[in-house]
Amino acid sequence: MKLASISTIIPVLATCILPASAQVAAPAAKEAATQFIRVDRDHKNVRLQTGITRYVKEGISVDLIGAIHIADANYYTQLNKEFKNYEALLFEMIGGDKIQAGKAEGKKNKAKDPLVAMLGNVYGMVGKLLKLQSQTDGIDYTAKNFVHADLSLEKFEKLQAEKGESLLGFAMKNAENAQKNGAAAKQPDMQKLLTAVLSGNANGIKLELVDTLGGAADQMAGMMGQSVIIGDRNKTCLKVLSEQTKAGKKKLGIFYGAAHFPDMEKDMLKMGYKKTSHRWLTAWDIPKAAAKPQPKKEPDARPDAA
Repeated sequence: MKLASISTIIPVLATCILPASAQVAAPAAKEAATQFIRVDRDHKNVRLQTGITRYVKEGISVDLIGAIHIADANYYTQLNKEFKNYEALLFEMIGGDKIQAGKAEGKKNKAKDPLVAMLGNVYGMVGKLLKLQSQTDGIDYTAKNFVHADLSLEKFEKLQAEKGESLLGFAMKNAENAQKNGAAAKQPDMQKLLTAVLSGNANGIKLELVDTLGGAADQMAGMMGQSVIIGDRNKTCLKVLSEQTKAGKKKLGIFYGAAHFPDMEKDMLKMGYKKTSHRWLTAWDIPKAAAKPQPKKEPDARPDAA
């Protein structure tokens, strides 16, 4: 693989996963900022983890469930089990209303989020390289309790046109914000990354990328609350949440890219919800590379000096 290809993977992978990587401004003046993604370490493993954060109000509980778009298959298996515990699981996918229409007709329509579609080949390439599964392959979006809580493709494109936004522009603005605020994430060691890629060492690649992905959250701090890709989609999600609670649902989950959650949390607190618990799920579980044994020094064969 050429070095140019490797250098391209890093920003593209960050773009794939950054929407699931936010731990930014405090939700309220007296509240500590909620951390929605982290890198956790011990002496054996490094883990990229996403949070499940619970909020309650008048007998209603709502869990914000962070998403990572490429992860260990076990992560999605665990999420599918978690999702069964909710009366309604509100999910993120632009154009996901096609799934709902398919369920009503007894069909299994596969909706394509435009970002996922645009990066489809990249997801496949990166997933294969890192030996990870994609979110769209791992999650059962046809489950009966799944409720679409995102914009239709037509509405998304209309709003973007009205505001002069684009997915590419979103990524560029994100990078500009990182430079402006000095919040650049830790960058991988390119020599180690190159060695891992050329040797096909998936765990080695992930070890070099995990801090970049887990620490890139601050790049998005407070910059996208009014955008279509964050702000308008959040409004749509919370509107669906209100509809579901008015219909009598008491236990709900919201499965969204965690970059949506700082602003969404602020709005939920204003709506009267209180945060009551937080726990972690492991998306990447990476064993640390074993230390390479030092080569033994050959005994000096020269005769001792007389």
